[in-house]
Amino acid sequence: GDEDQSIYKWRGADISNILNFEKHFPKTKTIRLEQNYRSTQTILDVAGAVVKNNLERKGKTLWTSNPRGGRVGYYQAFDAEAEARWVAQKIIEHRREERDIRAAVLYRTNSQSRVFEEAMRRANLQYNIIGGFSFYERMEVRDIIAYLKLALNPNDSIALGRVINSPPRGIGKTTIDELERRARDYELSLWETIANVIEQPGSLGPRAITALKSFRSIINKLATLAETPDESSKEPVSDVVRAAIIETGYELSLRGERTDEAEGRLENLQELVNAAVDYDDQGIEGLREFIDHSALVSDQDDYKRDAPVTLMTAHSAKGLEFPLVFVVGLEEGLFPHSRAASDRSEMEEERRLAYVAITRAERYLYVTHAMKRRVYGEELASEPSTFLNEMPEDLLEDLS
Repeated sequence: GDEDQSIYKWRGADISNILNFEKHFPKTKTIRLEQNYRSTQTILDVAGAVVKNNLERKGKTLWTSNPRGGRVGYYQAFDAEAEARWVAQKIIEHRREERDIRAAVLYRTNSQSRVFEEAMRRANLQYNIIGGFSFYERMEVRDIIAYLKLALNPNDSIALGRVINSPPRGIGKTTIDELERRARDYELSLWETIANVIEQPGSLGPRAITALKSFRSIINKLATLAETPDESSKEPVSDVVRAAIIETGYELSLRGERTDEAEGRLENLQELVNAAVDYDDQGIEGLREFIDHSALVSDQDDYKRDAPVTLMTAHSAKGLEFPLVFVVGLEEGLFPHSRAASDRSEMEEERRLAYVAITRAERYLYVTHAMKRRVYGEELASEPSTFLNEMPEDLLEDLS
């Protein structure tokens, strides 16, 4: 309304008091209470130092009556797995000092959760994931696992039913109903029924038959890759996983959507390849063991009400607070996200997100990054985030 009108913010104030105040003092300047009731002053200073670099932000300085607090911990890890192990160990150290302390691990993209889930399980730390499913429960990951099951056993009708038209390939409800009817009538698996339908199409048209032939060809190709006649000819698990993502058309379908959601799902599939590379590096035998591991993890990932650790994206953390917080993966192209590299408004949004992540911490904050990280199974050097460089050195304690 009137630009002379002031806005008054009183913590717990009665609205009638505010209206009375405006009535008697209409020309009083706006009162700004920039007090933060959550974090230590050190944490607020680090957050402020980062977000002040946003050009479109109105300047303000947060203050608190809380204790000054210790310096923010900084850790440079060798790679993503080492970063996750260090975070898990640090949580254990804090829990030795304070048994009931709650911890949060905040990352930029959902795909980063996998290495932290693995690290928490190895450290016997119960955890919950907020704002999403655990890694092996995500739809696209389960779909590719289903393809891998078919590569080992095409007669797995549950896996086949899950992915026969995922991604969409022109095998609609009419075709699936016909397959299921014939499978019952002839007491065949769905895989055997596909061969039967291709030979005797019946009421099905040529498009449906072509789609079934294409699906059958995909599964046969994956089955050939997954075959292990002897050690010398055995394909790495990661190669079979990568082939399942590409040959099925899953990657192409997600890229064609051109949405943030599709990009996140593609990142999860790339992380699945990274998980398979871990298996190859550990010398674990074969694709079956990899599939069994994913099933075991899924069975264990029920919600645990009193879990001491919460894993989530920085987006999901808005409005929440924790005594102990780790902001991880602070690398160029990751946090800030790669799409912000050439877009100032996107970069400002990334910086605001970093500010939100930092200020979720009440007493203890750690910021971490890795020197190298796998992307689609390939190890690439990582550059520390711009946001790390914006944090005052005298407020950080290097724990590397």
